[in-house]
Amino acid sequence: MKAPKTDKLTLVLSILMRISMMCVLVIFCTLIGFIFIKGIAHLNFEMFAWEYNSQNISMTPAIVNTLSMVLFALILAMPLGIFGAIYLSEYASKKSKILHIIRIASETLVGIPSIVYGLFGYLAFVIYFGFKTSLVAGGLTLAVMVLPLILRSAEEALKSVPMTFREASFALGVGKLRTIFIIVLPAAIPGILAGVILSIGRIVGESAALLYTSGSVAKVAGLMDSGRTLSVHMYAISSEGQHINEAYSTAMILIVIVLLINLGSNYIAKKLIKA
Repeated sequence: MKAPKTDKLTLVLSILMRISMMCVLVIFCTLIGFIFIKGIAHLNFEMFAWEYNSQNISMTPAIVNTLSMVLFALILAMPLGIFGAIYLSEYASKKSKILHIIRIASETLVGIPSIVYGLFGYLAFVIYFGFKTSLVAGGLTLAVMVLPLILRSAEEALKSVPMTFREASFALGVGKLRTIFIIVLPAAIPGILAGVILSIGRIVGESAALLYTSGSVAKVAGLMDSGRTLSVHMYAISSEGQHINEAYSTAMILIVIVLLINLGSNYIAKKLIKA
């Protein structure tokens, strides 16, 4: 007697899921389509000149600074996040109070607004450590910001690896450390890279924290120089009110860069899994 009701409920839920999926797809295509239509219409070769000036509104310095910032922040955050996750999932006692505190702290830090990280980076790296407004100060701030995200995603990825993998390795006489790096870590790479990709997206799209730490000078910056990233560049030219069209073109290039980074990360992940 209950079977027809169950079938109706399943049908209703299926329809609702399909409607939700279509709504998300329509919103996504509308946003991306609008930015690309406006951006392509005003894109020109002068916007890719090596040096920025008020005539060409070049985004090349911002692109170089963005890639440098991503690289610098990930070089600092990835080893700490992955090794921290290995310790928390493989070595730390499950009943440890410190482990519980670390997990609560990391989950809390993931949700903190970026402006708070910007103020922290300004007080800590710009003023206290004397890095001034520079790529180093901005990179350190972003590394602190994405570290909890990488830590949590890596820990969950390591936990998702079946215990039988570890047991089979131990049965063959392989030590724990080697088992982790040869068996467990490669199996967890897709989950770890998912967290890294989310971190890259947050780094590339960050502007509030970088306004306080790396500054907004429109030039290709060295590590100790002030320089703007693409998101800061887009904010700067749009806030002036005279280069709105160029801001759309910058937003389009920003989306393309994130897409290329994601595709590259997925390609690397597949290669590592096959290896």
